[in-house]
Amino acid sequence: MVQGPVDVGPAGRWVAVRDPQGTPFRLWQAGRRVGAQLANVPGAWNFSDLFTTDRVGAAAFYQGLFGWRIVDMAMDAGMMIQVPGYGEHLAATSDPGIHERQESAPPEFADLIGGIVVDPDVPPAWRVTFTVADRDGSVATAERLGATVVQSGESAWTRHARIRDPQGVDLVLSQFTPPDGDR
Repeated sequence: MVQGPVDVGPAGRWVAVRDPQGTPFRLWQAGRRVGAQLANVPGAWNFSDLFTTDRVGAAAFYQGLFGWRIVDMAMDAGMMIQVPGYGEHLAATSDPGIHERQESAPPEFADLIGGIVVDPDVPPAWRVTFTVADRDGSVATAERLGATVVQSGESAWTRHARIRDPQGVDLVLSQFTPPDGDR
C-alpha cells in the first residue's frame, strides 16, 4: 500500500497501491459514486493499457487480483485484457449498438478494456485512452490547449494519437474506424 485507504464521504473510498513492478494504480470501493457510467463514446474512457517489462508476471498479477482474462488476439498491442461480460453490460446499459458496430471484430472484442504492452522505452505505467469522434480535430484542440503530440498513427480499427498534456501526462486519443467502415 502506498496511500490510504481514504474516505471520500458518501462517494466511496480509495487506496493507492503498486503492482509487483512498482506500477502505481488505485483501487476504488464504491459508495454513491459507482464509477464510469459511460464508455467508448467521444470524451469518455475507452481503454487502459499497462506498459510493463514482464508481460507474464503482469498478466498473472492482474488476473489473480481482478479476475481479468488475458488473451492474445494477434493484434497490434499483443496481449489484451478482457472483463468477461463487459460487452453485454455495455449493450444493456450505455451502448446498445456495440455488438452491431463490432460485428466484424474478433469474438468477445466488446469485452476488451485494455492491453498489456512490452515496450522497453516506456517505464512501467498505465496509459489511458479516450474515445474521440475526430482524431485530427481533437489533436488540434489539445495542441491549442498546450499539449504536444508524441506519436500518431492508424491501425485496422483506429486513428490514434498519443499526446502529452501540459502537466507532462501521456494519454491517447482514439477514433474508432472499423475495417469495413461499420460504425
